[in-house]
Amino acid sequence: MEHHITIPCGELELAATLHYPTDKEGADCRGGSGKWPVIVICHGFIGNRIGVDRLFVKAARAFSSQGYMVLRFDYAGCGESTGDYGSEGLDAMIVQTRRVLDYALSLDCVDSHQVVLLGHSLGGAVALLTAASDRRVRTLVMWSAVAHPHNDIVRIVGKDAYRQLEADKGIDHKGYLLTPVFFDSLSKHQPFEQLRKFGGDVLIAHGTADDDIPVDYAPLYQKMFWLRADGQCDLELIFQADHTFSNRDSTLTLIGKTSAWLLDLQKRKKEWYDWMI
Repeated sequence: MEHHITIPCGELELAATLHYPTDKEGADCRGGSGKWPVIVICHGFIGNRIGVDRLFVKAARAFSSQGYMVLRFDYAGCGESTGDYGSEGLDAMIVQTRRVLDYALSLDCVDSHQVVLLGHSLGGAVALLTAASDRRVRTLVMWSAVAHPHNDIVRIVGKDAYRQLEADKGIDHKGYLLTPVFFDSLSKHQPFEQLRKFGGDVLIAHGTADDDIPVDYAPLYQKMFWLRADGQCDLELIFQADHTFSNRDSTLTLIGKTSAWLLDLQKRKKEWYDWMI
């Protein structure tokens, strides 16, 4: 069962789709409260909640079939949401992500102790930065995650185009007007410096044929996460997958490995809970 909803965020209206669990066997995912775990999906740079080749639709339906509530949404100025994407930046995206978490946790059927943030590309960095400052997030999944927001996005936009950026103007990138405020916000946030503030479990997945965000970021992220005092971090490299996991085998492998990791995490936590009792 899927519902298209609108989540207010200040003067903005964020378009979202809520997926309810569809598999009776998904009851195993529920904690002692009998409520459902929730996954919130954060799309990437100038993306939307559908994803390239419907990646996020496919992922959400797969996760919901295994007993998860799933909420995917469009950041302001993307997809069907109101606002201008390039007029603000990461700070605004973090605020919007927190507002979506507010909505998810307002649902009576959601377990507030089983909150997963899943982010792709720039959304991976936003998910991490949100999780680092929001204790409600217990688990983090990062697909093809940006590690150096400013440098990575400038490389995607093009250095020549970025050099044309003027103080009172923006640059047009695929129909999105990216302002100096947007790029300044990218400079302010360093995911590697913030990740130690998140004490939950992490899954990192990256395609070995990613031409947009270097696959070398993935093992470096894992190494940095393992330096924390709490929380584990696992890494999955998807052979020959591109940045958006756009071929069928890559998509199935990514979603399958993510689902297996989440379910294994649920199993281990349940066994620990039963042992404690």
